[in-house]
Amino acid sequence: QVQLVESGGGLLQAGGSLRLSCAASGRTFLGYILGWFRQAPGKEREFVGGISWTSGTTYYPDSVKGRFTITRGNAKNTVYLQMNSRKPEDTAIYYCAAGRISRAWALPSTYDYWGQGTQVTVSS
Repeated sequence: QVQLVESGGGLLQAGGSLRLSCAASGRTFLGYILGWFRQAPGKEREFVGGISWTSGTTYYPDSVKGRFTITRGNAKNTVYLQMNSRKPEDTAIYYCAAGRISRAWALPSTYDYWGQGTQVTVSS
């Protein structure tokens, strides 16, 4: 049974950094993308980056490029989302997801498995 468990969210002030973790278990993720999405109240789920488990290649949308970084941890099957220069508009529930690698990294439909999400609230 595949499980994705996010952690590290909270209530924070603008500025500074925050690191979210995603612990993945239940299968081998070779050939998979581990992606991060966020969803703010009243808005659609938004892709904020992903990493190929096989190659380590990362991809970010322009909206977060240069501020967000995704890495794989030394711990088995752990992926991190580093958020720098926090902004109030980063407030959302953040989800990690896993799906077979494809060209459509940013589409939620690419991903077969989802975590329960972790809330990040950034105040000004």
